[in-house]
Amino acid sequence: MPPTTLVIGAGPAGLTAAYHLSQCGFPVLVLESDPTYVGGISRTVEFKGFHFDIGGHRFFSKSERIEALWREILPNDFLERPRSSRIYYNGRFFAYPLKPLQALWDLGILESLRCVASYIQIRLNPIKNPRNFEEWVTNQFGARLYNIFFKTYTEKVWGMKCTDISADWAAQRIKGVSLVSAVLSALLPAKKTGGDTIKSLISTFRYPRLGPGMLWDACAEAIRTKGGVIRMGRTATGLSFDKTTSQWLVTHSGPDGSREVSTADHVICSAPLREIVNALTPPVSEGVNHAANSLGYRDFITVAVVLKDRQRFSDNWIYVHEPSVKVGRIQNFKSWSPEMIPDPALTCYGLEYFCFEGDGLWTSDDTTLVERAIAELEQLGLAQRVDVIEGVVVRQKKAYPVYDDAYAQHVEVIRDALQTEYPNLHLVGRNGMHKYNNQDHAMMTALLTAENIVAGMSLHDPWRVNEDAEYHEETSGNVGASGLRSVPSRITD
Repeated sequence: MPPTTLVIGAGPAGLTAAYHLSQCGFPVLVLESDPTYVGGISRTVEFKGFHFDIGGHRFFSKSERIEALWREILPNDFLERPRSSRIYYNGRFFAYPLKPLQALWDLGILESLRCVASYIQIRLNPIKNPRNFEEWVTNQFGARLYNIFFKTYTEKVWGMKCTDISADWAAQRIKGVSLVSAVLSALLPAKKTGGDTIKSLISTFRYPRLGPGMLWDACAEAIRTKGGVIRMGRTATGLSFDKTTSQWLVTHSGPDGSREVSTADHVICSAPLREIVNALTPPVSEGVNHAANSLGYRDFITVAVVLKDRQRFSDNWIYVHEPSVKVGRIQNFKSWSPEMIPDPALTCYGLEYFCFEGDGLWTSDDTTLVERAIAELEQLGLAQRVDVIEGVVVRQKKAYPVYDDAYAQHVEVIRDALQTEYPNLHLVGRNGMHKYNNQDHAMMTALLTAENIVAGMSLHDPWRVNEDAEYHEETSGNVGASGLRSVPSRITD
């Protein structure tokens, strides 16, 4: 009999692993704490016929394996959608990625002259060895454009000052772009490098008709068809490895307080790494426990507002750079897919707030949050209160692992301990590996893990998947092969 596998978490990583195992005839059990939805942060929530995402998810990957997997799971329900994202600042929209000629025009003659002068000044006297995000971006665009288009949003998302964020992260996120290169990209066709289109410049993407949850619902159904089991509303509370039988005993509970224990030869975890470590038996050492509890998480609130469609904006989403409001990004779900809105006379906006669990935003009641969302839409000129029909709040714990200056060392300590002391415990996905990645990247880590289990040996190292869901076989001399994507980390003296 093939070995049994228990998967914790039915997000993109967990379901990808379970899908591959079930397709290969391997028994698999998936535990998902959400009582209703699969998909994790990629789920699609339904509210009175409206569908909306927890964050937007464009389906585009440099990995053909992931592209093929999407087509296999959902062959007939992808739409080809135009990419449209803009920045909202001072009552105006600006294209994103930035089109400097348009941006300078929309800023007005006086402000544009100041931006150009600021850029010339920094090019004549650049900051040597920029240490933080602010210095690096200022070198590339000048101080005035940095303050308009980069500072406010970055600090909203990460809860950190730009002067505290490493310059390395800016270099990774804004890959080689300067004011000059951005102007050229606006005037010339999309640049090619080694046959690959620059990822930040893609103009279209695929998207399921009813949101990404449609894909994951189909994936879950395919798993069940092949004999896999998915149990909803079950939260793993304990992971115990029995050295006598070489099996895992996973304790899980339901919303009614019921407790059960399931056994498995392998456990695949996509749950937050800190929770995984704290649930282990025998318990980890004091040093590993300290490393796990040093890991932090950034949380996320979506306020979905249903309103009459006045066609205020048609973008998939807009980045809000206004420091006077708390909202960081606003989705227009009708622009992702018209089928997500049941009445063509209406639309649904999703206002996204980045926060920490327990802070003032997170602890606000739903009524207060909906009221804030309506007021901020009105303040930004994107809606009128009289057009609003109703709103609903969705909270997402641990949406983004926090990447401070010591996170990589903490993760390394945990990895070493788990590999030596807890056999056949596999970490996958964004939270399971505490790595900053996208949906396709999380899927690739899970797919390689599942292939290892099917083969009965370590054919792949999932930790060597990089941020574009590519996989590097080389053991040395390969930049980025560690898979530790550059992330916003605090600088130290």
